[in-house]
Amino acid sequence: MSADWQNSPPADEYSIEELIISVLAEQFRNDDQATNGMGSFIPVAAFMLARMTHAPDLIWLAGTVGLEPRPKRIPASTLEAPLWKDSIMYIEQYGDAWHYLFSDRWIEKFCVGAAQLDQFGNANNSVIGADYHAPKVRLPGTAGLADLCSLGKKLYYWNLNHSPKSLVEKVDFISGAGYLDGHDTRDKLGLKNGPQLVVTNLAVMDFHKESKRMQLKSVHPGISVDEVQAATGFELLLPQGTVPETARPTEAQLGMIREDIDPDGMRNK
Repeated sequence: MSADWQNSPPADEYSIEELIISVLAEQFRNDDQATNGMGSFIPVAAFMLARMTHAPDLIWLAGTVGLEPRPKRIPASTLEAPLWKDSIMYIEQYGDAWHYLFSDRWIEKFCVGAAQLDQFGNANNSVIGADYHAPKVRLPGTAGLADLCSLGKKLYYWNLNHSPKSLVEKVDFISGAGYLDGHDTRDKLGLKNGPQLVVTNLAVMDFHKESKRMQLKSVHPGISVDEVQAATGFELLLPQGTVPETARPTEAQLGMIREDIDPDGMRNK
């Protein structure tokens, strides 16, 4: 790690995966507790980057099994032992891990992907189509998404294919509760927190404080607001004034990602 990473200039050349990793890394603070889901090479890289820079004491529960893992690099799976073999403690996933996840005191942030995400941050990883029993597409399933979205976690979504098919007005099936119908719908059910950020290959979105509708926070370099809106299946709310440009990853961050965190390029899978 460069000792002068804070003063490193923005990079001119980078991949969209590296941009998303740097944006996600900025969301995690030094006193946070976070976990990743299945197939989460980009979030895992973001956790590792945050710990190498501004959040060395970020508590990471890898794959809801390994507490405080110290992988030398990202292995070929983010839900198997090579990721957490050097953890300070193993937590039995189907029992003890949920004891911690159910608590408001532990593991507050969850980084996850979804096949469909709607304007209120509801996620679908189950089926595409109106008939659940005869869908157009059968998706992988929730793998704990339904639970973690209902346990008061702060949710950070990432999506490499921003399109009207992935960001839709209303999901075909709610696999994970976002803000449901918006406004105070989630609060009335006693569900805390919820979706915080959505990072895609085109832009960064967050959610309006009152209506809970998705709103544009920044557009990636070289992308226009009109391009983002055209690729979205509903009308995005816009901030007042000019929409800012997403900060590019720095040269130091790219060096850490490419040389230390993920020299095998698992982020590109």
